[in-house]
Amino acid sequence: MSVLSWIILMSLAGGALSALAAAAFAFRARTQWVSLLISYAIGALLAASFLEVLPHAITASGDASSTTATVLGGILAFFVMEKLVLWRHCHIEACEGHEPLAHALSHEHVNDHGRSGLMILVGDTFHNFVDGVLIAAAFMEDVRLGIVTALAMIAHEIPQEVGDFVILLHSGYSRGRALAFNLLSSLATLVGALLAYAALGQAQQAVPMLLALAAASMIYVAVADLIPGLHKRTEIRATIQQVLLIAAGIGTIVLTDRIVDRFAG
Repeated sequence: MSVLSWIILMSLAGGALSALAAAAFAFRARTQWVSLLISYAIGALLAASFLEVLPHAITASGDASSTTATVLGGILAFFVMEKLVLWRHCHIEACEGHEPLAHALSHEHVNDHGRSGLMILVGDTFHNFVDGVLIAAAFMEDVRLGIVTALAMIAHEIPQEVGDFVILLHSGYSRGRALAFNLLSSLATLVGALLAYAALGQAQQAVPMLLALAAASMIYVAVADLIPGLHKRTEIRATIQQVLLIAAGIGTIVLTDRIVDRFAG
């Protein structure tokens, strides 16, 4: 398959399939399932960023210092962006942006006539667009890297989409409308990927920087957004389960890399 075909296929998979899988979980809304997904996603994100994306970014740029500086700047930028979103949308301390996903699944939200649901859809659309850009950048560097990057993004999209679905349902959306709007939002992944492919085809020098930002995005999501929620469960059994699932996420990326490498060879 051509690079463009891979980009289209994995962008659709990263957007639509993650939304459909999240809907299946959200409609049953069992907290323990989401907890399992989050632990697995952490391992996949960290493995993809440190074992695949970041090494490729350093190799492509030929300058480890500038690449790691871009990662550092990206992490700080994502922190500021998240703060701005929270300041804009949270006028009181207790709001969706401050609550763990498990609490969102406890069905304690009050219908707000669609306001929080609309904000979720706008933010998710932008996030999906950025994911598409990063997937395209990875594929334009190396098909193997693109597949691993897309799989890692799918892994973290599913638990996030579950939380989005729950918020939409509690904002007054029907199940059908919530699914339809989330699928529509997921198309932003394909739009971002295609626009990035068209632009990056004329600007290959931008690929290392975008790969570094992709690594920063995955590291930030795993460390800042997902890991803190795991610390709320301190019992030994839960901790062992979390460690094993994080290891499983790492193992999936390593195994995927080897399988793709073998077929590519």
